[in-house]
Amino acid sequence: MTEQLLQETTEDDIRIVTLNHGKTNSLNRDMLQRLGEIVAEADENPSPKGIVLTGEGRFFSSRFDLPMFLGFSELREAVEFFEFEEQVLTSLFACRKPVVAALNGHTAAGGLILAMAADYRIIKEHPKIKVGMSENKIGLPLSVAQHEVMRFGFDSNHRFRDVMFFSDMVDVFGAREKGLVDELTAEDMLMDRAKQVVSLWIDNPGRPFMRMKQMLRADTVQRIRRKLAEENWQAELKNFFRDEVRQTLEFVQASMK
Repeated sequence: MTEQLLQETTEDDIRIVTLNHGKTNSLNRDMLQRLGEIVAEADENPSPKGIVLTGEGRFFSSRFDLPMFLGFSELREAVEFFEFEEQVLTSLFACRKPVVAALNGHTAAGGLILAMAADYRIIKEHPKIKVGMSENKIGLPLSVAQHEVMRFGFDSNHRFRDVMFFSDMVDVFGAREKGLVDELTAEDMLMDRAKQVVSLWIDNPGRPFMRMKQMLRADTVQRIRRKLAEENWQAELKNFFRDEVRQTLEFVQASMK
């Protein structure tokens, strides 16, 4: 199943991981599990020298898989999934190698969180692509790792506030202005530029990038792990079982068909 949901190739010693799940590349457990394995392989071996995340079709990724969320029948199931998801997201955020998100299309909610865990985000310059965060409108707060990953990506609390609380979907120029992406590029240059950034950062004597990245992200990684161990974050997952939230999730799922 995972081979269909994630397409994997290696180009120039860089692992290219393409999300390929349905029309919108929504994220489910199988995809996250394989992604965690890919990160572990990159961490433990000299090769590959980095990872590029991209999507198939018109979406990078729309969100986490809504049927999966709606399939939670009790709190225990939601807790078990997010315990797993938080570990994978943290490992991606802390990956020792460069991780570049090559955003080929619409990027929202869980897809945007995944992209924000990368070191650098490049989006193709296309007038119809939309980027944004919808969790506040849906009624779902961010989990511990999701919050920390998103906050790390912004240079101020004001930018974080505006993106998270207004929940606007913006075009690629608005995404660049708000700090959701780092760079715009022509469609036919997206993957080449993503690979170029990976090589530029890692192909230096002794690979000092890896130590610098570790130091840059260490405080956030430690804070995530401490909060997961000490805080009662599981209580927030009760929102998945509120009638108004489930109705909203069902509406969004129907609109995506």
